[in-house]
Amino acid sequence: MALHSIFLGALGIQEILIILVLAAVFIFGVKKIPELAKTMGRAKAEFEKGKIEGEKELNDLKNKEKKSD
Repeated sequence: MALHSIFLGALGIQEILIILVLAAVFIFGVKKIPELAKTMGRAKAEFEKGKIEGEKELNDLKNKEKKSD
């Protein structure tokens, strides 16, 4: 059995999340965390916007093909 599976098997999701949050605080600092969260939120919003636009274009293309048949 690998060493990493021994340790990760004993940790639950909550423990892993706490460790990740603490690591982020130590790496980025307390002042940088809100800025990073804001950036991630904007990136997610842009991704969703692009996804919706792509789906709309695909549906428009499908509707054009149906009308031309």
